[in-house]
Amino acid sequence: MWLKRILLAVLLAVMGIALFPGSARAALAPPATAGYAIGPSDVIAVVDFDQADLSGKYVVQADGTFTFPLIGKVKAGGLTLPELEAELKKELANGFFRDPQLSVTIDQYHSQQIYIVGEVRSPGSYTLNGPMTLIEAIALAGSALPSASDEILIVRPKDGKPHGPSVAEPPGQGPEKTPDVLKVNLKALQSGILANNIQLRDGDTIFVPRADTIYVFGQVKSPGAYPIQPKTTVLQALSLAGGVTDRGSTSRIKIVRFVNGEKKELKVKLSDQVRPGDTIIVQERFF
Repeated sequence: MWLKRILLAVLLAVMGIALFPGSARAALAPPATAGYAIGPSDVIAVVDFDQADLSGKYVVQADGTFTFPLIGKVKAGGLTLPELEAELKKELANGFFRDPQLSVTIDQYHSQQIYIVGEVRSPGSYTLNGPMTLIEAIALAGSALPSASDEILIVRPKDGKPHGPSVAEPPGQGPEKTPDVLKVNLKALQSGILANNIQLRDGDTIFVPRADTIYVFGQVKSPGAYPIQPKTTVLQALSLAGGVTDRGSTSRIKIVRFVNGEKKELKVKLSDQVRPGDTIIVQERFF
């Protein structure tokens, strides 16, 4: 009997590839973990080892239910895969089959999303099909661009719901739903500091802002605009521009800076810090 069930399971798995060719991409996706909570628009794949005609794919509706043969509406929203599998077995055993044998998997993930915007190569929305960390999400978006700031922001809705008072409550009297804003240092994350590698949740928005910009001109090898991070020094800014040429003088450097709308020219040293919007000019040597 068990051998027959195993052979049937293998046959159904092989037939599934032919019956559902559009699921090739889903098959390559990482499997859901035991803790994944099923949500609306997820597509559930059920394989019944005793009754092949009950096997199929079912879309979870907006109310969290789907219709299953013999049983009718089944509540899946909020359940994990093992919980839904146990529920189906219980319902089928209630007057239909003595010991139903089936498995439940996620064929397509649609209910849980994260959003990655800003200075990454492929911004957009991404499916959260299981535990995912911040560094995994950034890699999924093609990594941060050179113009990215060191500081990443994660905007997280409280309780996974849109912020603001409840519709049923008068304005100003509902519970506060202001989203949490988490700040993470990108350099620290890339250097392997695991405390910065935050576990993401459904609805998180990762914002990678553009770094502040300065301009370097005069006797440098590669004049132009360059992104800077906080506490960048004149020496570090010059290294971004390829360093000073043979004709340049490190003792004759000035910064053009606008302060309260007024243009000022400042003589600076290599150890001085630059500010966003500064224009650094390296002048020629006297001799």
